[in-house]
Amino acid sequence: MTRAAKILEQMKANPRDWRIESLRAVAEAHGLFHRQPGGSHVIFRHPNGAMLSVPARRPIKPIYVKKFVQLLEKGVAE
Repeated sequence: MTRAAKILEQMKANPRDWRIESLRAVAEAHGLFHRQPGGSHVIFRHPNGAMLSVPARRPIKPIYVKKFVQLLEKGVAE
């Protein structure tokens, strides 16, 4: 199991107290694109076009981590 896969499993088990760096590492390992256009949010984009905007504050609220996992697994951000 890769490091990114372990982090993803930990996110699923406990969506609290994550940093944006962890989300970026998992996104890169799973083929999601990410960008931070200079603001306070990072935008993650699935290859199918689904997008999720996550505030880059620490720690990230659990609802954003749950939506991020959903974006990875299903390609939807709702």
